[in-house]
Amino acid sequence: MLPDGFWRVIRIGLVGLVLAATVAGLLIGDAWLWVAVEWAPPAYAGFAGREGFGTPTVVALLVAAPVKAAFLWLILRAPARGPLDRREKALRGLLYLAVADGLVLWYPIALLPDAVDAAFQLALWAAIDVLFLLVIRWRSGMLRAAAGAMFAVELVVMTDELLDDLDLPELGAGGNVVPILMLGGVAGILITVIGQWRDGRWSRGTLTAGWLSVGVYALVLPLDILLDMIHTDGLAVSVLMEAVTLVSTVWIAATAREMPKEDRLADLPPARQRAIRVAVAAVAVLPVIAQIHPEQAAHLTHTGWSMDCYDRPSFGDLKPEEREAAFLCLARSRDGGVPPIFPDSLSDQGVLSYARALCRAKDRDEQTAILTRAGSARPAWGADPWDLVYVCPEIIGATHPELLRSTAEKKAASDAYLAERNASCRDPWPRTKGVVQATATYFLFADGDAGYLVHDPGDPAAGEAAERATDKVYDDSAGIGVARSAVLIGHVEDVIDLCLTVKALRTAPPRRTAGWDQVNEVPIVSRSGRLTVPEMGDGEVGAGAPMPNLAIAGKGRYRLRVYVRVGEAGEEHLVVVFPGASRKRVELKRWTAR
Repeated sequence: MLPDGFWRVIRIGLVGLVLAATVAGLLIGDAWLWVAVEWAPPAYAGFAGREGFGTPTVVALLVAAPVKAAFLWLILRAPARGPLDRREKALRGLLYLAVADGLVLWYPIALLPDAVDAAFQLALWAAIDVLFLLVIRWRSGMLRAAAGAMFAVELVVMTDELLDDLDLPELGAGGNVVPILMLGGVAGILITVIGQWRDGRWSRGTLTAGWLSVGVYALVLPLDILLDMIHTDGLAVSVLMEAVTLVSTVWIAATAREMPKEDRLADLPPARQRAIRVAVAAVAVLPVIAQIHPEQAAHLTHTGWSMDCYDRPSFGDLKPEEREAAFLCLARSRDGGVPPIFPDSLSDQGVLSYARALCRAKDRDEQTAILTRAGSARPAWGADPWDLVYVCPEIIGATHPELLRSTAEKKAASDAYLAERNASCRDPWPRTKGVVQATATYFLFADGDAGYLVHDPGDPAAGEAAERATDKVYDDSAGIGVARSAVLIGHVEDVIDLCLTVKALRTAPPRRTAGWDQVNEVPIVSRSGRLTVPEMGDGEVGAGAPMPNLAIAGKGRYRLRVYVRVGEAGEEHLVVVFPGASRKRVELKRWTAR
């Protein structure tokens, strides 16, 4: 074991370093101040160095610095000397590992996948909880059993977090379980402190730190949820909360430090033992009783703030028993700041009852009347079939069978549709083979789109070039906007899609204009060795098939010749790309209005 003098030097050095770094950070800048007080990079708080912190955050950091320095002074006290058995040595080592995690290890662990952090915390605290049960002299079988039950609840919470990070089904069933589990964690700390008090090894200061950690834990969780609900970053409050919660680390360190003490208390009188049993039973049972509501109260499985309601699953991917829960999520969702369909004051049963009435409504006016009776914040909007399908698939599916599909079925239908649309387009120059080429349907926005890009996606200024090309297309008589590494080619008719063929040739092809309504040639630059057309992917616009890299000669200047015609099959474009240093625009054939 290290000598006490070594610990004294470490304490003085680290606490002095924290205070000195705080003063330096106040003088140098906000980024340094954050690092000095929070012991983490400024980016961890989403901090932007250019804008800096507001006055409340700076004040909070200056207040938190001496508080954390005082806590650090208490944490770094030298461990008490004395004999320890095998279990006590293991518990002391794990407690000091938890202290190190709370002070410094949390950041490198946070850089790893969330599942790694969750697995580490679960393994660490499972071992600590088991050793607490074995090492602490509880002096009561009932107290030890209650502690074991509360520890089990704590581990259920951590297991749930691990399953969530692994995208596996969670143990929790509904929103009411979360408050119970939180209260169970508070009760677990409370019972542990009671056990330490009855054991007699730990000092009054350690027990006080334990009681304070219970109060802080019970206060921080609701405050954190409140800040999330009112949509505020609460950075100043978060800084103070993080500083105060360090009292829990003080308690853990003190518990490990005083492990060897042998001055145990004598057994308590029978009357006091009975009082302890009653208190322990109340701590274990009251969190559950607090969640029991009157029968007439609203039963809420999911609210607008439920964390598991952000995804919209496909109907076909859900089991029958999961569909109503999916609708309850959608019905109370406030995603994007949009008012929910039904208020949180309406029970699950009431929501589902009104939803079934909406399924049977004859028109939008009847839906509006139903939503008005339900107290909806948006009655005039009605209800959409893609929401109601989770409640009444037999009604919605009769008129919208596509809403009953699974994710795999949707993808298969989309792929078949794209294949059919692409097959309707033909290569207008079948005898002229390009080094690379492709023919596909290019889909535009239904409400109007300027056209499609031929661009270099690897250009660092690709976004800026695309914007300039879009601006220029409206002022160009041929409807072609040129901006170095991006060319936006507009459509000549009011269409939502067109047939597009792209070819890359090593030399300029003959100037064939017969059969085409418009032919233009413009310059384009490839800075990264790529030129291509955006593909549809998961969006609503783009080419319906993979597009090749048209920059077949690598980086450099190219010529881009655009052929356009409109016929019975719709609008058709042919884009030919070939190396060329000329920067001139050439009009080979001008569009003549019909």
